[in-house]
Amino acid sequence: MFRNQYDTDVTTWSPTGRLFQVEYAMEAVKQGSAAIGLRSRSHVVLACVNKAQSELSSHQRKIFKVDDHIGVAIAGLTADGRVLSRYMRSESINHFFTYESPLPVGRLVVHLADKAQVCTQRSWKRPYGVGLLVGGLDESGAHLYYNCPSGNYFEYQAFAIGSRSQAAKTYLERRFESFGESSREDLIKDAILAVRETLQGETLKSSLCTVSILGVDEPFHFLDQEEIQKVIDTFEKVAEEEDEAEGEAEAAPAAAQAEQAGDQDVAPMEI
Repeated sequence: MFRNQYDTDVTTWSPTGRLFQVEYAMEAVKQGSAAIGLRSRSHVVLACVNKAQSELSSHQRKIFKVDDHIGVAIAGLTADGRVLSRYMRSESINHFFTYESPLPVGRLVVHLADKAQVCTQRSWKRPYGVGLLVGGLDESGAHLYYNCPSGNYFEYQAFAIGSRSQAAKTYLERRFESFGESSREDLIKDAILAVRETLQGETLKSSLCTVSILGVDEPFHFLDQEEIQKVIDTFEKVAEEEDEAEGEAEAAPAAAQAEQAGDQDVAPMEI
């Protein structure tokens, strides 16, 4: 994108009906490290890539707890995501204090979208440069929403945002029909495999990803590194066994052909 006369503030429309400042904010989401969410009927899993600015620094948190039944993963400007997660936490606490019941996930997402939309109508403000995957569980079941800097929100079965997220989306699109009936363990495995797709050849280790889960009778919490590494080791072992089986299957016909060729070279026995 290039600077033009219609992107000086967020309230200026271009002749083609575009708000460039909002589009720039959406572009900031694409530059952030990947975040992935998927849900079944009873669980929601959020995962993200741990990306450090340099070898000397630690990575920034990309997944935040809002309440026992809601969590959020972000991609884009981390500072904006931290502020919005604090706002969501405050809304959840206020709702529980007033009504003595957990805040429905859809209502919180609407409040968040309204807050983002206000920033697209005020010339002295700028849009939030962060996309949020909001996962939660309420009386109507498990939910996964994506909140966009433009103020739009969408509900998904599975979704990925951030840099290199298209590879993860392709994996999720191939598998999403089975997510509804997936077990807790299968959902975690699919989330980690989707994270691996975004690394583009880099070896997946537990230190490179963060995984969180919430579900029925299971409040929001993060998986520890040892549990993540066990899952990674499991499907890497399966992949190695499949490669060995394919190698043996390819070797068998070659051995049979060599044996036949050897039989043809032997002179017939004299009687």
